[in-house]
Amino acid sequence: MHKSVLGRTGLCVSELCLGALPMGPLQLGLAPADGARVTARALELGVNFVDTAQGYRTYAHLAPAIRGREVIVATKSAAADYPGMRGAVEEARRQLDREVIDIFHLHAAREGEEVFHKRAGALDCLLEARASGKVRAVGIATHSVAVVRAVAGRADLDVVFPIINTRGLGILHGTRDEMADAIAVAARAGKGVYAMKALGGGNLVSELENSLAYVRQLPGVTAVAVGMVSVDEAEELAAVFAGRPRPARLTGALQGKRLLVAGFCIGCGRCVDECPAGALSLQDGKCRVDPDRCILCAYCAPYCPEFAIRVV
Repeated sequence: MHKSVLGRTGLCVSELCLGALPMGPLQLGLAPADGARVTARALELGVNFVDTAQGYRTYAHLAPAIRGREVIVATKSAAADYPGMRGAVEEARRQLDREVIDIFHLHAAREGEEVFHKRAGALDCLLEARASGKVRAVGIATHSVAVVRAVAGRADLDVVFPIINTRGLGILHGTRDEMADAIAVAARAGKGVYAMKALGGGNLVSELENSLAYVRQLPGVTAVAVGMVSVDEAEELAAVFAGRPRPARLTGALQGKRLLVAGFCIGCGRCVDECPAGALSLQDGKCRVDPDRCILCAYCAPYCPEFAIRVV
């Protein structure tokens, strides 16, 4: 599998990055041992790059498979202040059994440029962790065109992890083409760029090869993070990225899935505020989902006090 250096980080990553979100409790809820099995198979197939997050709760799914291997690990935290981020860094080092985390992001999917002010303490913590050797590169995971553009002009950030897909699903503060342009600008500024949601959270699985091809050819994109929840998925995605014929049609766990809001929703609106795609609204005192905008990220689910939200 093709590997190249991510911006100026010195980290040589596979073009296919294993996205750990779908295997965790926010989505499919694989047992950690099953997640480790999927991860190990991806590594056998040439993947050397995995992306996770504190909020995904998938460290236990990855740790057994990456232990003792040369794997580039990216994680992120939504911590808003210095103490919270310090705890997140130590949690990642401990639970992933790694002295150094290769890439640590501010997890800021739906934030605009104000994130750098709002989370200044958290960013300061990451910069200190980089200086002390606990983190190799600092970045931001974002759905915002404005944030990607801002990263290009910031000397303190090494990496940006933006959303981009053929339909522009989930992109904030601009269009698909504006995001593609912002990515190119960031890359020209020396930032490492790898992309998320190339398959629109599973909505574009029926257009798998064309959807991945679009993101892979974008100027500046070094790698693409794609969720995997089975050995079959890992094998098929590896085949696509290696230019081999696909052995069978991808039967991803998210194909045909949807976000369900149970009838006992109390209409508090917390999920609406947290949806990075603007797919949720309150109607008649209940949360409603716009399936054309939902990217099946399930970021809303942890904010529901009634546990009424599920990807099914």
